[in-house]
Amino acid sequence: MNAQPLFLLVEDNRDDAELTREALKEADPRVTLEWARDGEECLEYLRSDKPEPDLILLDLNMPRMDGREALREIKGNEAWRHIPVVILTTSEAEADVMESYRHFANAYMVKPITIDDLIDIMTQLSTFWLNSFVRRPAAI
Repeated sequence: MNAQPLFLLVEDNRDDAELTREALKEADPRVTLEWARDGEECLEYLRSDKPEPDLILLDLNMPRMDGREALREIKGNEAWRHIPVVILTTSEAEADVMESYRHFANAYMVKPITIDDLIDIMTQLSTFWLNSFVRRPAAI
């Protein structure tokens, strides 16, 4: 885990990204949020020398490389598969839920409508994944 917690948001919608940034800042000001606009940018980030994220928040529906393909790439790569990936999307389709878990997503969450609900989700994610009781392996 990073000295300062780091989440990577993979989201093509700038407004949703800004709302998520604000909600996370309200929920847990310790967390830094990096932003990738699609799956390709996510993989570029993971291949770079930048710090490894403690958690990836992944939208499903994006141009170029969507979240489904990015999830398969992340969980199929031995160097990255230990990074928790939470699907955060508008899709409530059971097929998307099943496919996400089939490809080893750690959680599936539907984007809320209100900012208060988004703050609540960010609080829950931060509390769970950054809690000292949750043990994660060191980077491989």
